[in-house]
Amino acid sequence: MTEGPKKVAVIGCGMVGVMTARYLQRAGHSVTLVDPREPGEGASFGNAGCFNPSSVVPIAGPDTFKQVPGYLTDPLGPLSIRWRYALPILPWLIRYGLAGTPGRIAAQADALHALLAPSLEALMPVVADAGARHLVRRDGILIVYRTARSVESDARNWAIRRAHGIEWEDLDEAALHDFDPNLSLDVKFGKYVPGNGHTVNPGALVKAIAASVHAAGGVLVRAVARDFRFAGNRLEAVVTDAGEVAAEVAVIAAGAHSKPLAAAAGDRVPLETERGYHVVIADPAVQPRVPTTDSEAKMVATPMEMGVRVAGTVELAGLELPPDWRRADILRKRIGGLYPALAEGAAHGNVTRWMGHRPSLPDSLPVLGRSRRSPDVIHAFGHQHVGMTAAPFTAVVVAELVSGRPSPIDLAPYRPSRF
Repeated sequence: MTEGPKKVAVIGCGMVGVMTARYLQRAGHSVTLVDPREPGEGASFGNAGCFNPSSVVPIAGPDTFKQVPGYLTDPLGPLSIRWRYALPILPWLIRYGLAGTPGRIAAQADALHALLAPSLEALMPVVADAGARHLVRRDGILIVYRTARSVESDARNWAIRRAHGIEWEDLDEAALHDFDPNLSLDVKFGKYVPGNGHTVNPGALVKAIAASVHAAGGVLVRAVARDFRFAGNRLEAVVTDAGEVAAEVAVIAAGAHSKPLAAAAGDRVPLETERGYHVVIADPAVQPRVPTTDSEAKMVATPMEMGVRVAGTVELAGLELPPDWRRADILRKRIGGLYPALAEGAAHGNVTRWMGHRPSLPDSLPVLGRSRRSPDVIHAFGHQHVGMTAAPFTAVVVAELVSGRPSPIDLAPYRPSRF
């Protein structure tokens, strides 16, 4: 049964938070956004900017434990674990490895597909309302390989994509360099995925959507959410470091900072942060035609308004330790192997660095749905590497729940009690 308008507090002003706020408003609810920072200044600011419905492959695979030692011993490798954080992260790593069994991978891929497939269709009406169409491109992505062996090693992942209806075009060496002549001649094979898209400025996109939330009557409270106040099992307020925010419903969309709030709502989840780094090469000599993933180096080069953003690498070091800027420097060193014309700019040009916190669960799925403590607290966090893509349909699901309607997808795979 559909319920009337509610007063909703959305905790978090990243892409998930602002998209959720806008869909709640479109459903007739009033919204207060709660975040200590301005919209779009967390993980949503610094990602590769891609909207990839094709990202249905879980991060953990059958060979996860075999690959990790090689990554860790490679100083330019895509994964680093800060040794002082190795013991705290160990339980998460064990869960992560165990998530990579064939049966669990198949179920996780199904759940990712359900959340990601409607992404662009859910995104574009909100983008149009925000006057931000100029920030979104729908011209696909490219994934490239240097050797036939690398292509073969990725075959399982492409089989998963094929099983979920993802379409792509295989490019041989000639077709690949015709598609993007600026690529390194070392790159021999490519797969062009036309159904994907990207934003040319992730932070600006989030801010534009947040501005449309404000224009529709939404309020931003600059505060840290700490707890909830209940009467029985009904929510009355979100408790912040600046006082209480009255609310009938709260949505936890605080990214990597969501774990204590979930616990306050009765759910203990193994949320961790995978630190991601990027560099932006301003005034680049060339730009990729579309976001281009280097399959071996595990990095993405995205054409953006401010230059070329090169994003990637994972560091496991928690929320508190300072950045290790060598992780960003890896990207600077490796971009010339993908786009030789960018090497000089990466080494000596106008380059900025950034580090942010991906909110990650060990099975590659977010936590989505009602909390154990109260039906008035809804989880919407832990989107790992697919936050930009998953945010639009996550927002649709949350708006339906708040409105008293059934979820448009089965929420069982995302329930917090799965751990």
